[in-house]
Amino acid sequence: MRFGPVPPAEASGTILAHSLTVGAARWKKGRALDEDDAAALAAAGLAEVTVARLEPGDVGEDAAAARLAEALAGDGLRLSRAATGRVNLFAPGPGVARVEAGAVAALNGIDPMITVATVPPWQRCAEGTMVATVKIISYGVPEAALAQACATGAGALGFAAPVLRSAALIETEVALGREQSGKGAEAMRERLARLGIDLAIAPKVAHDVAPLAEALAGREEDLVLVLTGSATSDAADVGPAALRAAGGELVRFGMPVDPGNLLFLGDIAGRPVIGLPGCARSPALNGADWVLERVVCGVPVGPDDIAAMGVGGLLKEIPTRPRPRDHRR
Repeated sequence: MRFGPVPPAEASGTILAHSLTVGAARWKKGRALDEDDAAALAAAGLAEVTVARLEPGDVGEDAAAARLAEALAGDGLRLSRAATGRVNLFAPGPGVARVEAGAVAALNGIDPMITVATVPPWQRCAEGTMVATVKIISYGVPEAALAQACATGAGALGFAAPVLRSAALIETEVALGREQSGKGAEAMRERLARLGIDLAIAPKVAHDVAPLAEALAGREEDLVLVLTGSATSDAADVGPAALRAAGGELVRFGMPVDPGNLLFLGDIAGRPVIGLPGCARSPALNGADWVLERVVCGVPVGPDDIAAMGVGGLLKEIPTRPRPRDHRR
């Protein structure tokens, strides 16, 4: 593509690079100029006009953006119409965004004029959330660069909708009969409602291995959440021990996300069990959200996946936490 000023007589067949006023009309940048436009520019007394001219082998911005977006998109993402070199990709409903970060980074290194911006990998989305935007910065790009970008980014973006349909919350009480605020249940109900899932609230049980194990074994929902009245401090503590006593398996205790360190993840009879950290009683984002959202949407979450959450895992402090990070406050 050639870019720069030309006299009006040479403007036909080019693309207007900058918006300008011609007589009483305002012409927007990106306008495809024809012979009548060239005559109008000359009649307006302009000595030159800045334009872009596509050369053989170049692909126009809208066509290029549409091709790249179609190559990137997978798993039901919805694409906008190409305009001004841009195509946006939207979530079709609630779920999480799949982003292959390495492929997107490699794609963005092919040609500075070919760009893709995305939400973070596994970002929770509602219907209509913009997952990514493809933008061709220039008015055209070489076919070879576009083809390489499409191949590099093929299928790099996707979407995982919820696959689990039901969930239950089991809470333990250190002293049965002590009145609790119910904030934990309400916060979890709201989280699951965003994913289109109803939450069943199980009767509270004593904070001990045997009653919690019995409660775990008796649930039939797709997902079981455990919120203990006393924080889980070890893989041998009440929550994980009850999971094992009920015939389940502990997958991981602890996560490098703050707030959210004291989470445990397990499985019982093929159903995932998430032991929630105390911060899950707050609606604010915490590490449990990242695990919960992926599990609900059928995204595999293992020890290595949780370990990798540490990069970017320093989240905003929750003021109501009993021991805030900065003790000088």
